[in-house]
Amino acid sequence: YDFMQDRTEDGRRFRMLTVIDEFTRRCLAIVVARKLRSDDVLHCLTDLFVADGPPEHIRSDNGPEFVARNVRGWLGRIGVKTLFIEPGSPWENGYCESFNSKLRDELLNAELFSTLYEAEVLIESWRRHYNAVRPHSSLGYRPPAPEAILPPDPNSRVGIAVGGRPPCRSARALALRALRHRVAVERQGPGETH
Repeated sequence: YDFMQDRTEDGRRFRMLTVIDEFTRRCLAIVVARKLRSDDVLHCLTDLFVADGPPEHIRSDNGPEFVARNVRGWLGRIGVKTLFIEPGSPWENGYCESFNSKLRDELLNAELFSTLYEAEVLIESWRRHYNAVRPHSSLGYRPPAPEAILPPDPNSRVGIAVGGRPPCRSARALALRALRHRVAVERQGPGETH
């Protein structure tokens, strides 16, 4: 996890806490507020850990919100190890830094937020798009959320060509195909095979 910042139209600063799952590449949360403190980090992590279970470890820089005694103590009590990167070494938190640059390039640099509420709504909408629709080159030009819940389709004729690009189908077509498969599986009753 990491922090970013931007400004609303009136010039007032707001911060974002971004939380990424390194394995699935999903963005688990983006908390948007004028100020974010260690208690806000704890609230976000608590919600995520209740929903998905605690991870083995969590990686961050040495920001005061992450090294605060209450955050380190709480993580230690529930058995989550902390992996702090070396100061001045953002590449050690590469997945989060890469995500932050995409958020900056694809949304924050393109939008002028009138209010904090507008920023919250548009950032959450972008997060959902990032997880469910946007193709990721590192995942074979598929979005992370369907891959996290769907097994690979053994009957698929779509392969990945040299260079990592789909040979004949667009990323959108692949995402729609995965969604159709998911809907078909959900429509089948319990005990039916597919």
